[in-house]
Amino acid sequence: MIHGYIPPHRFLPYLSWTDIAALPDRENTVIVLPVGAIEQHGPHLPCSVDSVISSGVLGKALERLPADIRAFGLPPITYGKSDEHLHFPGTLTLTGPTLLATITEIGESVYRAGFRKLLLANGHGGQPQVLEMAARELRLRHGDFVIVPYHVSRLANSSGKYISEQERRLAMHAGHSETALMLALAPDTVHMERAVANFPPVFPSKVLSADGRPACAWTARDFGPSGVIGDPFGATTEQGHDILDTLADSWVQALTDLFHMQWVTREVESWGYGHQQGHIQQAL
Repeated sequence: MIHGYIPPHRFLPYLSWTDIAALPDRENTVIVLPVGAIEQHGPHLPCSVDSVISSGVLGKALERLPADIRAFGLPPITYGKSDEHLHFPGTLTLTGPTLLATITEIGESVYRAGFRKLLLANGHGGQPQVLEMAARELRLRHGDFVIVPYHVSRLANSSGKYISEQERRLAMHAGHSETALMLALAPDTVHMERAVANFPPVFPSKVLSADGRPACAWTARDFGPSGVIGDPFGATTEQGHDILDTLADSWVQALTDLFHMQWVTREVESWGYGHQQGHIQQAL
């Protein structure tokens, strides 16, 4: 079946339309949309890393969520905006407008079904701006819609105790933390015997980049032929499970907060946008 890492009882598409119509308190029920990517992650990791991690982390959180906190997962968007990895075979990318339209139209479907809280759980560092634009578009259309675009790894977790200072400052792709998480979530896809370490040069302006990360636009191939931007060596399955557990626990708290929270409702329409509020689609 298609639920993947999301527990079946928390997977919205396993409900019938009449089940969904009968759900209590839909306006506070949190709908989770994992958004990943299919793109190269060096020679030691599969191209599915971002999709696996986004759905794996939120799936673990939904599994641990108390029964009285109403939340459901959607099938993940597994393709993302990955054009910074175009030089490498296996990268499959959407354009920004295509991804923007996809998320916006899914969001409209979520709203039309009576839900008013949507989490866009992003697993790919190359597309947060697109998710933020989609969230703003939906909010302009619907003044009672709460849409949270957030990277799955940004919540509190234990990864910091395992990585070097150089990794903390400069790693961006296929490094220690992603490797450890994949060893926990999909160990058969990891090939540590192929691993390489590679970092970008320190950015020359401390004014523009205090930690040395690139402050200019870049592609992965700019920094070498491997596609790695970090150091995967030293990552272990045990570390991956610890990072996964601590991330999942943080997301349990975040989902609980989203379920209980109340937010500003705007009644006035946004100029130039269709404004629908309060309607719930249902059969006559």
